[in-house]
Amino acid sequence: MSEQDKATRSFVTPEGVDLRLQIADGGQRAAAFFIDATIIVAVLIGLTILAFAGGLMSGGRAGLEVAAIIWLLAFFLLRNFYFTGFELTAAAATPGKRLLGLRVASRDGGRLRAEAVLVRNAMRELEIFMPFSIVAARADEGGASAWMYLLAVVWSGIFALFPLFNRDRLRIGDLVGGTWVVRAPRQALARDVADGGAERLARYAFTPRQLDAYGEKELHVLEEVLRRRDRRTVRAVAERIGVKIGWSAEAGQDDFDFLSAYYAALRGRLEARLLMGRRRRDKHAA
Repeated sequence: MSEQDKATRSFVTPEGVDLRLQIADGGQRAAAFFIDATIIVAVLIGLTILAFAGGLMSGGRAGLEVAAIIWLLAFFLLRNFYFTGFELTAAAATPGKRLLGLRVASRDGGRLRAEAVLVRNAMRELEIFMPFSIVAARADEGGASAWMYLLAVVWSGIFALFPLFNRDRLRIGDLVGGTWVVRAPRQALARDVADGGAERLARYAFTPRQLDAYGEKELHVLEEVLRRRDRRTVRAVAERIGVKIGWSAEAGQDDFDFLSAYYAALRGRLEARLLMGRRRRDKHAA
């Protein structure tokens, strides 16, 4: 079995489509975190310079105290909401993850929920920040010892290395939140899918009733299938849609062409309905 096969996992969407995702390895996750940490540190260094300069210009000690408060607030926001904020977007990835072609996904195959993102990132406080926060607080009081620093390093090290000891490369936050980090290489939607739909629509004439079988959610899933262009998945989805809409396949029909045409027609149908103030979020909506 190849390394790629070992990293591949079944990811079945609620629509029954298996997208066959690949788990990010430990090195990719570590590199993504390093990039994000570098961004956070760079922002903090910039804020430190601005806060110090602004404090001096604002009038001595009082100005520095105000600047320090602003800096602490910015540090709190970055520490607690940097990862959560980016992972709650449609990309489900921080800048570091996006640069390495990674994203967060739900392990149950459903849509990534906000509570899962919040939980997985809240656990980072326990994994990394809490022990060093305790040490820093004791150091301010003059009570920090070498043993406390060592304990903090060991504590964080155990959690940092945890993904290396399970086959899905899960953090504690992933286990609790029901998530995993997968590879999602950037792939532009093929030009013949996005722009050549009219040519295919001339060969595949869908009725309004056939197009009303699905909504926006299914459109996004179909787009992902077309991006990946996995032959087995394309065939399975084409068969499923054909049964759903009552389509009679012609001999020699190309599954990718069929899905591309249906994607273009469904997108046009949903956009037209949206212009009329009618939005269909999924196949269950009226």
